[in-house]
Amino acid sequence: MAILEILHHPDPRLRLKTKPVTVFDDALQALIKDLFETMYDAPGVGLAANQVGIDKRLAVMDCADDKAKPQPFVLINPEIIESSAKEEMEEGCLSVPGIFDKVQRFARLKVRALDRDGKPFELEAEGLMAQAIQHEIDHLDGKLYIDYLSSLKRERIKKKLQKQASR
Repeated sequence: MAILEILHHPDPRLRLKTKPVTVFDDALQALIKDLFETMYDAPGVGLAANQVGIDKRLAVMDCADDKAKPQPFVLINPEIIESSAKEEMEEGCLSVPGIFDKVQRFARLKVRALDRDGKPFELEAEGLMAQAIQHEIDHLDGKLYIDYLSSLKRERIKKKLQKQASR
């Protein structure tokens, strides 16, 4: 297992739409372990494969409360098949470190995906889990949560990240 380097905005690899996973082998299982190790180390509640430069439609999450037992969760080739009204939620991202803002997300949703062994499943989620699923699917589609913000806010974030990087 290894802790992988997380790409930061504006790395262009974060803007690429990922390719579906078609092979479920030992290499995929090792990648899933590395993604979880990287996510927990960061620390974060979710991590998409393309955030570490890997072109696969794969994300890992753990939305358990800090005091609760870990609840690791894998989404492969996910798609949202049902959703509710949107609500405003505060969000951050490991690829946009130290920046938080409010975005509109579905309060509840149903997702269809494959598990780590390639078995299809559907899941209904709400709250933080629904938010994390949407956030990670956006990554897999080459989008960042800051894309939902005004151009003025995005420009401020860009300048702040450039200032952080030059330190």
